[in-house]
Amino acid sequence: MKSRIFLYLFVFAALLALFQYVTGNNMQKALSSDVEQLKNEVTKLEDSLQTMHLKVLDMQYFTLENNDDALAYYDHLNLENPSLYIQDKLLETNEQKGDNPLIPYEGMESDFKINKIKVLNHKWILADFSDGKYWGDLIIKYELKDDLSVDFTLAQHLLYAPQEY
Repeated sequence: MKSRIFLYLFVFAALLALFQYVTGNNMQKALSSDVEQLKNEVTKLEDSLQTMHLKVLDMQYFTLENNDDALAYYDHLNLENPSLYIQDKLLETNEQKGDNPLIPYEGMESDFKINKIKVLNHKWILADFSDGKYWGDLIIKYELKDDLSVDFTLAQHLLYAPQEY
């Protein structure tokens, strides 16, 4: 009787060990699969990040901050960030009552104001304007003078047709 109990106990322990082995093996395979999937996803994300980084560098090509030749025109002014200074001066034209004086259109829904600005170099600016419903683009010539005043001259303008939804 005692030997049968030990035999049953041994068989039970062997079955338990076999169950643990199979379960552990299946868990390891599942975890290895998950790790492999995550490695592939990380590789894809790194490639995507690299692509986005290249796009950002490409978009920054036409900016005052990345144009040393254009920045050289402002070395004597001791401005920390000439691009930001010029953007601020252009946005100050929005503070006037009514439409922005650089925009050659009258606002239809409200007053036309400049929204987004990109300083291309030491002479040109691209700007976006809107009245809330209608919008357009501007090419502005500017001159930053030694007294830190800025003269803006409209070079080209475009008002988009309203989109019907």
